[in-house]
Amino acid sequence: MTTIKDSVHDHIEVEGAAEALLDTPEMQRLRRIKQLGTVQLVYPSANHTRFEHSLGVYHLASRALSHLGIEGDAAAHVEAAALLHDVGHGPYSHNIEDVTHRHTGKYHDDVAGLVTNGTIGETLEEHGLDPTRVADLVAGDGEFGQLVSGELDVDRMDYLVRDAHHTGVPYGTIDHERLIRELAFVDGELVLAEGNVQTAESLLLARALMNPTVYQHHVARISKAMLRRASERLLDEPDIDAHELRRMDDYDLLVALRLDPSTSEFAERLATRNLYKRAVWAEIPDVPDSVIDDDHEAVAEYERTIADEAGVPHESVILDVPPRPSMTESSSRVMVNGEIRQLERESPLVQALRTAQEQQWRLGVYAPSGEADRVGRAAAEVLGLDIDGALVAEVRRNLNTTLDEFE
Repeated sequence: MTTIKDSVHDHIEVEGAAEALLDTPEMQRLRRIKQLGTVQLVYPSANHTRFEHSLGVYHLASRALSHLGIEGDAAAHVEAAALLHDVGHGPYSHNIEDVTHRHTGKYHDDVAGLVTNGTIGETLEEHGLDPTRVADLVAGDGEFGQLVSGELDVDRMDYLVRDAHHTGVPYGTIDHERLIRELAFVDGELVLAEGNVQTAESLLLARALMNPTVYQHHVARISKAMLRRASERLLDEPDIDAHELRRMDDYDLLVALRLDPSTSEFAERLATRNLYKRAVWAEIPDVPDSVIDDDHEAVAEYERTIADEAGVPHESVILDVPPRPSMTESSSRVMVNGEIRQLERESPLVQALRTAQEQQWRLGVYAPSGEADRVGRAAAEVLGLDIDGALVAEVRRNLNTTLDEFE
């Protein structure tokens, strides 16, 4: 058994197959992938990694399994899946996942290839575990897969608390101990026991508050969009493909971007925090549905047209269109009067949070500071945005450096 001191859960005891998995190259790689990607450009202390998060998820899974009375072979498989659930993450976590998915068809939880082959597969088999079964649990399959990937999973419980701790933002603080104590399986479904509507609401509320404050902070979105654009360009070069890119860590990617002439400027801007500025920051009612629902190719065409209209190079325009607001946590299941019900049926908070989420949604158009005004005006015309004059970049020439840094 190994005991590891953790900044969130204090001491974490790791044993058996999980202890052996820690030293595989695939798990050690997670030490070099930041949990929150470019969010550290907003919150400087947000330097925690996927490795420590994976340890936290393993710890909470072990606690949940003990509470639920799940032992032996079943528990060992779930613990291994909890530890390995993020082993498929690419560099900068979710920041470039859309890029690699377009080329490979795989998201970070498609780990079958990693888990069933190589060092991880060998380690699992040496400890009597089935790699395919572990990969299925990572994907959330089966009854126990809900613990690893679902509306009440231990992954969400750890990252909310951990992200709040490392950013210094208090909104993600949840009572994860109570959440674990109140978990139960009823007719094969993972639910919160009777009397826990408010417990489920706390998880929903924490996620809803962390989203605009941390995960969708506009500086984080701008830097993410720049990293995404640079990664797309890197994949246009013959020396690298998306499968190789997925297996890089943060440092590998930054070096590759610096060495390639087509991406070196983006690498330098990200390294020095010389980021693009907002040329447009539009609310959802002001954006045509067709723009929101368009695919990647259509967005790229919009970018080229906006650049031509504004008379700037194509690389000076980045259009950032988030998905429509969604709230998967609202389908969390709770026991009420002896029956399983979805949280959205029982909680008056759900609709209020959905409304807030829609009001917080923003379409962004980003450009270098000296070109933001021209790009903003062109974007409003090309995209058909229903915003009058307030369309575009605030007049930054009248803002002092400090305000521009933290806005």
